[in-house]
Amino acid sequence: MSLTMHNSSSGSNLEALDFSFDPHSPFSSMEMKKTGNFSQSSLISYTVNGQLLTMQKMWHQRPPCLRPIHCCSSGDRNLAERIANVVTSIPFIFLGMQTPRKNVNCKIYANSLVGVGVASSLYHSSRGKLRKYLRWADYTMIATALVCLSRALRNENSKVLMTASAMALPLQPLMVSAVHTGMMEVTFAKRAVKDPDLRTAHTLHKMSSLIGGALFFADDLFPETPFLHAGWHLAAAVGVGTCNKLLE
Repeated sequence: MSLTMHNSSSGSNLEALDFSFDPHSPFSSMEMKKTGNFSQSSLISYTVNGQLLTMQKMWHQRPPCLRPIHCCSSGDRNLAERIANVVTSIPFIFLGMQTPRKNVNCKIYANSLVGVGVASSLYHSSRGKLRKYLRWADYTMIATALVCLSRALRNENSKVLMTASAMALPLQPLMVSAVHTGMMEVTFAKRAVKDPDLRTAHTLHKMSSLIGGALFFADDLFPETPFLHAGWHLAAAVGVGTCNKLLE
C-alpha cells in the first residue's frame, strides 16, 4: 500500500491523499474476507427474516378452526336468552345418565356427556372475566365427549390419532370436534346400512345434524336473532340421543 501526498504551489497545505492498494497486500486480502463474510451473513439474515415474515403472514391468515377461542356474548344478550341457554344445556346431563355403561369406554363417554351439560350451564350463567375461561371449557368438553365417543364406538382407532387429539384438545377443540364428528358420522352410516333397526335412529340423526349445523352457523351470521343458540342445543341433544343407540 502506498500513500502519495501532493503539495500546493502556495505552501505546504495538503490537496489530496491518494490511496492505492496492492492486490497482493495482506490488508487487501483481509478486506476482501471481511466484505465476503458480511455479504454472506447479510444474505442469510435476509433469507431468515423473509421466511419468518412468510410464516407470520400464513399464521395470521389461518382458518377459524385453527384460531384461539374468543368469548362472545352471542346468545346471552338478555336474561331470557341466558335462562334458555342454561335450560337447554341440562338435557346433556340426563343423556349422560341414560347412556349405556356396558364397558369402561362407554362409562367414560357417559360421564363426559354429563360434563358437557355442566360446562355449558356454567358458561351461559357466567359473567365477567371468568366467562372467557368457561367458554374454553365448554368447547373443550364437547371435543372431549366426541373423542370419548370415538373410543367407545371403535376400540381399533389409531393410537396416533387419539394421542394427537388428546394433545390438541386444549389448543384447538373445534378442530378436534370436527374430526371426530366426521368419524362418528361414517360409523353411524355404515352400521345403519347393516342393521335395519338403526335406520330410523340414523334418519333422525341426519335431520338433527343438518338442523343443528344450520343453527350453529346462523348463530354467528345473525347474532341479533334470539334463541338460535338454544335451538342448536336442542338439535345437538337429539343427535346425541340417537348416537346412544349405537352403544346399546
